Amino acid sequence: MLARKELCMSHTSSSQRTTTTPIVLTIAGSDSGGGAGIQADIKAISATGSYACSVITAITAQNTQGVNGILPIPLKMVEQQLDAIFSDLNVQAVKIGMLADSDIIQLVAAKIRHYQPPFLVIDPVMVATSGDVLLQQQAITTLKTELLPLADIITPNLPEAAALTGLDIPQSMADMQAMISALRNINPHAVLLKGGHLEQSRDSTDLLILATDVIELTTPRINTHNTHGTGCTLSAAIASYLAQGNDLTTATSLAKRYITAAITAADELKIGHGHGPVNHFFAGHHHVR
Repeated sequence: MLARKELCMSHTSSSQRTTTTPIVLTIAGSDSGGGAGIQADIKAISATGSYACSVITAITAQNTQGVNGILPIPLKMVEQQLDAIFSDLNVQAVKIGMLADSDIIQLVAAKIRHYQPPFLVIDPVMVATSGDVLLQQQAITTLKTELLPLADIITPNLPEAAALTGLDIPQSMADMQAMISALRNINPHAVLLKGGHLEQSRDSTDLLILATDVIELTTPRINTHNTHGTGCTLSAAIASYLAQGNDLTTATSLAKRYITAAITAADELKIGHGHGPVNHFFAGHHHVR
């Protein structure tokens, strides 16, 4: 069954809030340019009304034009960060992005099994917006077997979905729909297959693939070069809305609206000379005088 859901452009805040500030942990790499990775996650989580904490898995020398270097964080330090967070903070949702290598993936998977956070969102980061490779094939295999099955939802873009399934990169909506069965085999709970790479389409349509249903989430396509960190931002927003008590479909729909509005407002920023970041705080900036 294929349901279609048109999403308005306006940002809607969560209507169902917990009595304390929702805490979201992001586990990802640092982007020195501030547009993607941990930096984008913290901005998105904060802008959508939750408290962000972080575990850094790698440091990247990166800007809007590309990735100049990657330094994985020592395994012991990743473990210490994870234990420090979970031993003190009541984490309602975890978002996982770049994990750098197989050893870090295995460690994070073991800690997720141990601490069992209520919600887990995984953005299977493999390639940067600039095209730079962020995860090698052996690590992709480890990601598929050790970590992705633990997630409540994974959020691959089309090249990432092709790498995970072994299928060709989709060139049409029909190709995206043909991936549904293979993606369910990777994660039977939920997959958000992002259609942003179908640039010939006038709309941006993502497929929310649930166990027994598929929902199209559609917004108008925005003509901009400022798309750095869109995947990080979307997955972090999903985790934030889940932490606030929304169900998976609602959280994903709200996050889709949020990222669409952030991309729409991105040209206001004028950051860098390449693929600029989205405008996470499009709703307004508050200045203390």
